[in-house]
Amino acid sequence: MSAVAVYSYTQSVVYVADNILKSLKDIIRLSGLDPTKLVGDWGVLLRGISTWIESRHLETVILEIFDPKTDTLVKRWDIGVAYEWDISAGTFWNDTEQLKQAIKKAGLSPSEVDYRVVVTRSAGYAPVEGWSNTSLRSTAGMVRQSLGTTVEHNGLSANAGYWRKL
Repeated sequence: MSAVAVYSYTQSVVYVADNILKSLKDIIRLSGLDPTKLVGDWGVLLRGISTWIESRHLETVILEIFDPKTDTLVKRWDIGVAYEWDISAGTFWNDTEQLKQAIKKAGLSPSEVDYRVVVTRSAGYAPVEGWSNTSLRSTAGMVRQSLGTTVEHNGLSANAGYWRKL
């Protein structure tokens, strides 16, 4: 029985990690930005996100949309991970419509912006090749809008929200 549970947890990790990245791609594309950079980094991003979900160290995957001239945050999308995994839950889904509605509400990003993916992790995480430490841009003068759960697989889930100017 434990081999089935381990296999199922691994499947949940892969499903949630992949759908977090697909959600980021949708956010980028539907915000009028070019997803080429994200797609080019997909392997490194998936390896890090999967590794840290598997070890339960990943807290939040963050998409910062910023003005490269001033280095100030324009918008920010957070996808937090909840570790309530339960093999008996038997549910899996990805709420892309909820994200599409939130992207429309947040408004399109100006063409002069850039983006990057950053994560927060709890203490004790293992390093992953291709990832380095950095600082988040300030959210001063912004307010966070929560969307709730957007990805679910047997209780392992991702909860989205975005930051906008006041």
